[in-house]
Amino acid sequence: MRETGRLSQLRPGRRAFVSDIESDDAMRRRLQDLGLIKGTEVVCVQKSPLGDPVAFLIRGAVIALRGEDSSAVQIQDGEMIDNETGTKEYGRFRPYHQEKARFG
Repeated sequence: MRETGRLSQLRPGRRAFVSDIESDDAMRRRLQDLGLIKGTEVVCVQKSPLGDPVAFLIRGAVIALRGEDSSAVQIQDGEMIDNETGTKEYGRFRPYHQEKARFG
């Protein structure tokens, strides 16, 4: 079963997939321009010392989002198939350091 939540709830080192954006048109467009569209994989890289903003790895770029903006993004843990090995992996169990080592 897939777990759902908000991007603002994603802990550092965890990954999830975008399922929807619940925001006004201008903010929705801005988030989509940053690469947050349905099905996009997102990794929480780190949180600032006070918790806001939070850095996310989105389509190969690290982007910091305020809590207000990231709470508008619905996410779900999901199955991801690694194209190199053909193995199935579940987003929430693959730590960020493995991703970093994979892409350099």
